[in-house]
Amino acid sequence: AMLVIGNEILSGRTRDANMYFLAGKLTELGIRLREARVVPDIEATIIATVQELSRTYDYVFTSGGIGPTHDDITADCMAKAFGVGIDVHPEARRRLEAHYEAGMLNAARLRMARIPDTATLIDNPVSAAPGFRIGNVMVMAGVPRIFEAMVASVAPSLVGGDKLLSRTVLAFVPEGAVAEDLAALQTEYPDVDMGSYPAFRAGKASTAIVLRSTDKVRLDAAADAMYAIFRRMGGEPFENEIV
Repeated sequence: AMLVIGNEILSGRTRDANMYFLAGKLTELGIRLREARVVPDIEATIIATVQELSRTYDYVFTSGGIGPTHDDITADCMAKAFGVGIDVHPEARRRLEAHYEAGMLNAARLRMARIPDTATLIDNPVSAAPGFRIGNVMVMAGVPRIFEAMVASVAPSLVGGDKLLSRTVLAFVPEGAVAEDLAALQTEYPDVDMGSYPAFRAGKASTAIVLRSTDKVRLDAAADAMYAIFRRMGGEPFENEIV
């Protein structure tokens, strides 16, 4: 699961890009992102949500709230969620001291070195201030460039399964026309996830069917069957990576 933390996301001031990036990266690793939530900078909400997600999923990835200002409360919330203390981590402090010029590591910036007890650091090659992992929760920055660097740092330690493969078959056929046959196809291939996405392309109604499976043979068979369905309806199907 992913937990996005920050009032700026919920207010519309900031557009979240991290969930999109994480979902793609996890797919490459054979890990499925099953849920994503966005919560405000409210301590009780953050604590309750991370506890619930941590119990439910193998991994939880958070973004936001580990900066130098008063409203960056994620680290404290994680300490409370796991029932441990929090203090300036010696190695985190060393990294910040090496990053900033002499005299520039003020009290506000030092807040970014406060790490819950028992947590391990997640490298931040962009701006030095580390994220951290506590239990099965990876706590990372909200700034997209830093978040992406932290994901790259933690990725080698994640255990994934078979890679989820995908094919997207499109045709200029209305979604309503294909719905019944698509339902029958899903019944025939229960091990292949199928999603239908209607759109107008070049002023005409079209439907994109996205098929996903870890079994390439089954995936290709389902895609071939989808081609046949579209052709039977008078559409000439084609494939595209983007829906």
